Amino acid sequence: MIAALLMSGQAISQNLRQQGVSKMQDQERYTFELNDQVIRREVTFKNKYGITVAADLYTPKNIGNKKLPVLIVSGPFGAVKEQSSGLYANELAARGFVTLAFDPSFTGESGGDVRNVASPEIFTEDFSAAVDYAGLLPSVDRNRIGVMAICGLSGMALTAATSDSRIKAVATASMYDMSRSMSRGHKDGYTLEQRKKVVDYLSQQRWVDAEKGSYALGLHEVPFDKNGDIAKGNRVLPETLPKNPDPVLASFFDYYRTQRGFHPRSINSTTAWTATTPMSFFSFPMAANIKMISPRPIMLIAGEKAHSLYYSEDVYKEAPEPKELVIVPNADHVDLYDKTDLIPFDKMESFFKKSFQQAN
Repeated sequence: MIAALLMSGQAISQNLRQQGVSKMQDQERYTFELNDQVIRREVTFKNKYGITVAADLYTPKNIGNKKLPVLIVSGPFGAVKEQSSGLYANELAARGFVTLAFDPSFTGESGGDVRNVASPEIFTEDFSAAVDYAGLLPSVDRNRIGVMAICGLSGMALTAATSDSRIKAVATASMYDMSRSMSRGHKDGYTLEQRKKVVDYLSQQRWVDAEKGSYALGLHEVPFDKNGDIAKGNRVLPETLPKNPDPVLASFFDYYRTQRGFHPRSINSTTAWTATTPMSFFSFPMAANIKMISPRPIMLIAGEKAHSLYYSEDVYKEAPEPKELVIVPNADHVDLYDKTDLIPFDKMESFFKKSFQQAN
């Protein structure tokens, strides 16, 4: 949806060193303040493909020898753990959970040789790899493991739960189904002809990448211009906001491109995904086996004014019980990234605690 609002690419922002930001300064740059009742430390673990995943582990202070429930947190799509997922992990840790906020493979501080590429399979695997790591921690009760995913990582979280029964409960906020978005457009707006045009564009781009021996950047949600041709670009968000911007574009810009949520490692803040990223999302629909999650519960949280609301509504219709759809009044999609006065943390806390009691 973001890319569909941009009809031309602009120069990619300079990398971290070119910006003159030291590694120490960058590592300490979080978009939220650490709760004084929480300890945060950097950790890493490997997924089943051998990729090193970087994460922040949040633990409540003074837990003694207690074994606590753990929540795996990630998202949005193109964000890093110093942004929304860290904010959620920080708040939920203050409420008595051990939390693990991670950067998906190929992004942020996580490994993967090709940077800025997304994979529905590998991103889904990252959740299960996080479960592997967290479940071995001495402070964690491995029978009380949940997932809290934001925006575009929500589809991967639900997909992970369909095949990993160790995940006892799943909650999503501002859910986005990236397979559906990339392969069908916003609100399934692509015609069949447009879908074929996108596939051909991606296929031809592979020749270009193969000949150059490198991977070009591009818009992961491929838009069409007024003439019906594919519009290309090389960054997710513009350097500056145009006059009279679309409200959705303005909302994303206000988070990723301003002091509010900017981070130099965030794809959405500074750059774009590889141009051929959508190929695998055409081939692999998310949560195709969502009925497998039951009787483990699902909670879907979405803003009343969110352009993405239909994703949560459609998953709610498809998912079996137990399930819950929480509509946040007067909130848009991006509001649930960081506006703590709107994010229903009380509901999340009670949802997971109740779910873990029932699981035991």
